[in-house]
Amino acid sequence: MNILAIDTSNRPMSVALYHNETPLIEHTLNSKRNHSVQLMPAIDYIMKEVNIQPKDLSKIIVANGPGSYTGLRIGVTTAKTLAWTLNIPLVTVSSLELVAANLIYSSGLICSFFDARRGNVFTGLYRAQEGRLTEELPDQNIAMEEWLDRLNDFGEPITMVSPTEHTFSDMVYEILGKRAKWVTGHLSFPQAGQLVLLGKDREPVDIHTTSPQYHRLVEAEVKWLEKNAQNK
Repeated sequence: MNILAIDTSNRPMSVALYHNETPLIEHTLNSKRNHSVQLMPAIDYIMKEVNIQPKDLSKIIVANGPGSYTGLRIGVTTAKTLAWTLNIPLVTVSSLELVAANLIYSSGLICSFFDARRGNVFTGLYRAQEGRLTEELPDQNIAMEEWLDRLNDFGEPITMVSPTEHTFSDMVYEILGKRAKWVTGHLSFPQAGQLVLLGKDREPVDIHTTSPQYHRLVEAEVKWLEKNAQNK
């Protein structure tokens, strides 16, 4: 079974090809270029490198949020289009779970998060144990200070992992103190190969109805709600 994995949730973009659980190739970029320009050439590149044709693919796994609105839309739409065209299953995995999975062979609580601006974060809490992740608190969009207060209630060491850790590091140490541990470097970035390990045995989604999990209203929806609230 040849599996294509795609993540465009945030600034880093990662794609990978696996044969069953064996990695064939993984390609990750961390630049400001638009994923709409990068994604298809990256997929074409890795497939040519390992001599796999689109018809040879058996499944596609994509990170479906939360994260960048534009990035998610590009990645999920591309994955849906390929899966529909090739008539193969599509599986989705949380983008936050994907980052937490870099620490799947550690032990204890893992908080993965992305900056959602205005003091908010996209975040979730997971527990790593014996090479598996279990969800302790679901993915959500929440004020970082409120989230850290909730984490503090666990009374346990928590490993924080994020591509944007510097934005909230002072607040984390102020509230969690020495119980907060940071993971930085390559382990703080999404790796598409982890999508395969997380999603290979999960049930496929409906290609036509599945959509990114934004966990927030887009700007146009916010403005519409504000305008209608003022008119009431």
